[in-house]
Amino acid sequence: MKVFEPKIFQTLKNYRKDATHNVSTDIMAGVIVGIVAIPLAIAFGIASGATPTDGLVTAIIAGFIISFLGGSKVQIGGPTGAFIIIVYGVIQQFGIGGLLIATIMAGILLILMGVFKLGNVIKFVPYPVIVGFTAGIAITIFSTQMNDLFGWELKNTPANFIDKWVFYFKNFPATNFWALGIGVFSILLIIFTPKISKKIPGSLIAIIFATIALWILKSFFGINTIQTIGDLYELPTGIPVPKLPDFQLDNGKTILDLITQLFPAAFTIAMLGAIESLLSAMVADGVIGDRHNSNTELIAQGAANIITPFFGGIPATGAIARTMTNINNGGRSPIAGIIHAVTLLLVLLFLGKLVGYIPMACLAGVLIMVSYNMSGWRTIVALRKNPKSDFAVMLTTLILTVLFDLTVAIEIGLLLAVVLFLKRTSEATSIKIFSSEIDPKAETDFALNEEKLVIPDGVEVYEIDGPYFFGIANKFDDIMHQVRKMPKIRVIRMRKVPFIDSTGLHNLETLCLESHRKGIVVILSGVTMQVRKTLMKAHFEKIIPEENICPHINVALAKAEEILSVES
Repeated sequence: MKVFEPKIFQTLKNYRKDATHNVSTDIMAGVIVGIVAIPLAIAFGIASGATPTDGLVTAIIAGFIISFLGGSKVQIGGPTGAFIIIVYGVIQQFGIGGLLIATIMAGILLILMGVFKLGNVIKFVPYPVIVGFTAGIAITIFSTQMNDLFGWELKNTPANFIDKWVFYFKNFPATNFWALGIGVFSILLIIFTPKISKKIPGSLIAIIFATIALWILKSFFGINTIQTIGDLYELPTGIPVPKLPDFQLDNGKTILDLITQLFPAAFTIAMLGAIESLLSAMVADGVIGDRHNSNTELIAQGAANIITPFFGGIPATGAIARTMTNINNGGRSPIAGIIHAVTLLLVLLFLGKLVGYIPMACLAGVLIMVSYNMSGWRTIVALRKNPKSDFAVMLTTLILTVLFDLTVAIEIGLLLAVVLFLKRTSEATSIKIFSSEIDPKAETDFALNEEKLVIPDGVEVYEIDGPYFFGIANKFDDIMHQVRKMPKIRVIRMRKVPFIDSTGLHNLETLCLESHRKGIVVILSGVTMQVRKTLMKAHFEKIIPEENICPHINVALAKAEEILSVES
């Protein structure tokens, strides 16, 4: 599979003249997904600390690029809830200009991941880590929507999760119950719309009816205390003219200093984008029976995040909810994703002014339902039945995401997962000691005619079952030293060792040199081709003669008897 091979070119080659049905279903799916994306793009833009225009522009430009260059047939790209917390934090600390630079940096990182074929590696991020920070993001998004839901119109809300909720409870008496009613009404519409029709997006229905309800309240009842998007933001009038990101440097700071400060955020954006887009593509593959190109997808995500900031856009990635909407409505090619972007463009150009009438409490309701769907509480409950270590990793990642920082949560979550993996791998690798005989039916490398394979006096046979890496090297060394009677020959069976790392190699070298000093001969048995190549590259023949690296246990024991006979 090539590193960069956009699916659209393959799709266009396969389209035949009589495939009008495929084209029509792709167009219809694209229009529906575009309609679904309208409220989400606006809500994600506002919740991230940017503007409604920024959210729509991101969905249009990034959505087009991801569909045109991507490695999945049905992936729909745009702003997602996963980015809200990190984007909001960057804007608060470095301004919108700093966010745009961080997004471009993230785009470069994504392209490098794709070029260096890291697409498949990203897929191995442990599931508990993904569940933990996704649930943590969901809780954080939920907490950020209380101000608009209750109509408090609070300024300078604390960033810390605990302080924020203390602040909320202090201001609870100031609740605007009209705004709260609009928010609850919106949530109920989103919940119950799928029970009537699964093809009509509940968030769009909520926005339409909540806006109508607000108009009725203002026109007939004189209720003017419910904030709308137009009260807080400049309304979208079209695609912004591309320009360089506007950023300000502190006294004495250089652009290199700013890039250094922004790198952790850029790395987090890149990792989130890579994980979310590839997970979305994998889920889509399972539904449509296709196989996406991970590296192409990463390059497309990178290109989208490099280009979009020049138009004022925010980070974007593959969105699983919109991708599944695309599939469920018949989308089977990148054409649907392109039509989705065109639909959003038409909305921005001709219906942009109408966005200003949407109540902020309604958008809060939309995002609360987004956070609920992101939370994966059923998955969390199911994880309680898994090993406690997995649940602990998930819970730690969740708590760190909520109480501290998403970057810290991902880093520590991955570190915990790696430590657990190494622990489990070490426990899975076993070491056996044979001092008298070996049952050929259960133990030997090859079928033998003998009923039992007798080990000569003065010979100890050790068998390593599993990878010989730094997690097991010291364990093997300890077992060697537990043997009371010093043997004349040590046979180390490595038939079940799939690989050996540098620490294992160093440990084996130390063991051989120590044995040599004590007059003990070391023979290796059943060395696999891969391990043998590693030994030869390390010039292991200088430590153990090549004739003492035997293909299987029969040859190794025969060699041991030959050495014993010479010594006697």
